[in-house]
Amino acid sequence: MSVTDFDADRPPEQPRRRRRGGTGRRRRDLTQLGMGDGTREGVVIEDVEVERSTQYDSYYGRAVVKAPPWRAPIAAYLFLGGIAAGSSMLAFGALCTDRPLLRRNARLTALGTVGLGTLALIEDLGRPERFLNMMRTVKVTSPMSLGTWIVSGFGAASGVLGAIEVDRMTGRALPLGLLRRALGAAEMPAALGQVALAPALASYTGALLGNTIVPTWEAGRGHLSYLFVSSASLAAGGSAMLTTPVQETRPARLLAVAGVVGDVVSMHRMKQSMHPLEAEPLETGRAGALLAWAERLAIGGGIGAVLGGRSRWLAAASGAALVAASALTRFGVLEAGLESVKDPRRVVEPQKQRLAARRAAGITDDSITTAG
Repeated sequence: MSVTDFDADRPPEQPRRRRRGGTGRRRRDLTQLGMGDGTREGVVIEDVEVERSTQYDSYYGRAVVKAPPWRAPIAAYLFLGGIAAGSSMLAFGALCTDRPLLRRNARLTALGTVGLGTLALIEDLGRPERFLNMMRTVKVTSPMSLGTWIVSGFGAASGVLGAIEVDRMTGRALPLGLLRRALGAAEMPAALGQVALAPALASYTGALLGNTIVPTWEAGRGHLSYLFVSSASLAAGGSAMLTTPVQETRPARLLAVAGVVGDVVSMHRMKQSMHPLEAEPLETGRAGALLAWAERLAIGGGIGAVLGGRSRWLAAASGAALVAASALTRFGVLEAGLESVKDPRRVVEPQKQRLAARRAAGITDDSITTAG
């Protein structure tokens, strides 16, 4: 018998008395319960009925799938990371085509947004050391593990390039000494590293959401990365249109228009690939309203990007619309996923339909389907 400190709180127990003929008494009790002489299985408790609100609900009114604890900071991280990735692509293009204002503004935008996005991620994690703990290992099969290293590497390169641009803006008045020479030598390697990590930074968050069991996200796993890359492109183009004179924004406007086309097409194709119940949160409720406005703003901003090659005010208004459209897309997709877990039908019905389709196709010998 084990003894712990909690035993002191228990009331004293009276010594047990062994009764004569205990075996026979037990067998009589088991016989009354329908177990015969006690050598066979039988029901030892009465049937318990549990109410369920619908035929698909789990017991006690619980949802079939538990929603991840992701809220506004994660949506902000998705949005800011996209702007950072797209801005770095613009900055590299500006470097190669001798557009100094676009290069400077895009680099500073990438540095600011990746910094704010990292803070939003840490805020969602709750404690800063949790972010550092995620870097203790590298797991190539985990989008979250790889994403941590992508953000860290991208942030380091952005810091180098941002320091170079700040030094140039101040007329090299900062007392950097030998550090200025080191920064100059590191500019091209940092720019190459940043632009190499940009596509992964823009797309891995879509893979991260699709790697969950949340119905709407899981159903859209083949399209979310494309949607997020397109959203990042239009946001970065819009940001550059806001901050840069129109004489140097032609690459930004082209990137924004391409992003708008990709965003609208990816969203519609994703919905078409889903079961109606899985796509429902993307079209109804608060998430549906956010995504509807995102599409309107994206199309309006794209038209403004085409027509705003000479007007500073039109370019700035279009850029603001594009940035807002990207933000609404990220918040809408996050909200739709969290909403999709609340109705058990969105978990059960699509799975039943896919299972029936596999059986109808004659696939009955794998680990998913069985005959009958």
